[in-house]
Amino acid sequence: MTPLTEHPGYPEDPASPDSPAPAIRIVIADDETLIREALEAILSLQADIDVVAVAASGTEAIVQIERHRPDVAVLDLLMPGADGIEVAAAISDSSRSSHSSQRTLQETKCLILTSHARPGYLKRALAAGVRGFVPKTTPAARLTEIIRRLHAGQRYVDPELSAEAIAAGDTSGLATCETVV
Repeated sequence: MTPLTEHPGYPEDPASPDSPAPAIRIVIADDETLIREALEAILSLQADIDVVAVAASGTEAIVQIERHRPDVAVLDLLMPGADGIEVAAAISDSSRSSHSSQRTLQETKCLILTSHARPGYLKRALAAGVRGFVPKTTPAARLTEIIRRLHAGQRYVDPELSAEAIAAGDTSGLATCETVV
């Protein structure tokens, strides 16, 4: 992990039009070591992504997110301590109570990456402020695109998961454009 100020793509003067945009700062949280390390390795290969921290539990993820204030947090759904949805909710609650002039936690976009995709989880995730929800079967190249979309302020819900939620009659957390898949 490279500190932000030492990242090769980080501009000395953010106002300079010739400077490249700063890298998207990422925190990864997954209790499975292989998955966590593979995500870190894959995402670190991207020139515009900087993995600033990793966590093996939800409680550790909250600490790392509060410490590093990343642009995007990639969170496993089911982890010890706090699940990914509880982490997203904690970030949202923490940013509401913080009046700091620093970058707020609310600016961290949460992406749930899971092998336990059920419509009820999707509804809870969206209600907690999660901006992305995808299965662990998502190809690596697609995952990096989704991270970039979230960083740009967009939302992404896997179309199959969205369709399953609609079929189950659970569309309360989906915007109109997300229910038309």
